Amino acid sequence: MAQEGEAAPRTSTVQDKGWAWMVLVATVLVQGLTLGFPSCIGVFFKDLQQDFQASNSETSWFPSIMTAVLHAGGPLCSILVERFGCRTTVMLGGLLSGVGMVASSFSQSITQLYVTAGFITGLGTCFSFQAGVTVLGYYFIRRRALANALASTGVSIGFTLWPLLSQHLLDVMGWRNTFFVFGGVMLHCCVCGAVMRPVPVKPPGPPSKPGPGPLAEDIHLSNGNSLGHEVHLHRPRCDACIQTLQKYLAFDVFCKNKGYRTYTIGVAWMVMGFVLPMIYLVPYAVVNGVEERKAALLVSIIGFINIFMRPMAGLLSGLKVFTGRRIYLFIVAVALNGLSNLICAISASYSAFVIYCVVYSISMSVLGALIFQVLMDVVEMDRFSSALGLFTILESVTILIGPPLAGLLVDLTGHFSYVFYASSFFMVTAALFMGFSFCTMETKNKSTQPHKPAPDNPSRGKYADVPTELGSETNGSAAIIYVTSI
Repeated sequence: MAQEGEAAPRTSTVQDKGWAWMVLVATVLVQGLTLGFPSCIGVFFKDLQQDFQASNSETSWFPSIMTAVLHAGGPLCSILVERFGCRTTVMLGGLLSGVGMVASSFSQSITQLYVTAGFITGLGTCFSFQAGVTVLGYYFIRRRALANALASTGVSIGFTLWPLLSQHLLDVMGWRNTFFVFGGVMLHCCVCGAVMRPVPVKPPGPPSKPGPGPLAEDIHLSNGNSLGHEVHLHRPRCDACIQTLQKYLAFDVFCKNKGYRTYTIGVAWMVMGFVLPMIYLVPYAVVNGVEERKAALLVSIIGFINIFMRPMAGLLSGLKVFTGRRIYLFIVAVALNGLSNLICAISASYSAFVIYCVVYSISMSVLGALIFQVLMDVVEMDRFSSALGLFTILESVTILIGPPLAGLLVDLTGHFSYVFYASSFFMVTAALFMGFSFCTMETKNKSTQPHKPAPDNPSRGKYADVPTELGSETNGSAAIIYVTSI
């Protein structure tokens, strides 16, 4: 793929070696700077609440907007990648993130913080993260699975370091100056983006000559004052809009594919509770007498364990015994993650918090490793990109409303423990819903097709690996798969 006006040679000598490893290091840093960043917001929760005289619900809208935009911006990011390339999109995301955080340090109201640190920074982190993941698919072919596994450790490193850095800077200079410094830190995404040079995938084709086409013909005929042809003028535009929606938002797959519909609804319901501990764990610990530095360390414990557990979870899911059955491993992890929240709800001692972080991080690692692998199991790969677009947008809606609802619950009851009860409720009910639905579908499929011979690949129709050859064409252009992560 030749991008940004660079000449494309006929072959590439950088894939899986050489500069590809520099790009991998840059992607690790980008993931730590972007996906890892929301983990530190809980450190500033009480200070923002006091400074703006805001309720728990009003304050929680800030991290909700940031995280929701980070997930929902996937289709827009994919369009930018196709138009300008991965390098430019990553650098644009770094610029937006830095500007958003610098502007947030001058916010005079919580509403301004929603726009600056919430929307602008969230959109910037979305562009940098998803374009950074996309470029790995071009630089790595044979070692793509290894590259993605190593890149995902950046998220865990970010979870580990961001809360500690945030608490230290908050103690030294306050939240405004800390946000200003964070703006400079986020600009390092631009440096990482500069490393991601375009990779030529195929030789450039000859420039196509513009033909009359249906649109040009309709324009010519409509100039002849033909009302019927003026109507035809709008048809190609409508068809283009429909094709664009089908390309980035798979509504047709959602309506026809029961597995995809069940999984999307289940995950959307699940994340409403999944994001709550990352926001409310630190303020909950502080309210119960834990020192602020030790409270911030709890989030770092989750991130540190993730560094080792996430690759192990990926290797575990790759075992032959789980082929075609990853959904059940995912459901068990969802249930365990939900039940772990009861530890915090029952006991608020520091030892209980540490035990909670260990159990939570183990189940979180499995969720992060499997969430998109399972999506590949239930959707054909030729529709994966568009299915992922709708999946992340619906997911972002519940991410947006979950924390404010939990904040409202705290405002009404005066107890943070109810947040963890609510998180447990959403996670466990989502696990029960997905488990019952997939078991029912599997039983129904076996009963309706008793004599159908077993396929050579037991996951056929459910799962397909990422193509090992680049340059496959869809409607004349290379398909872009953008991936988000929990």
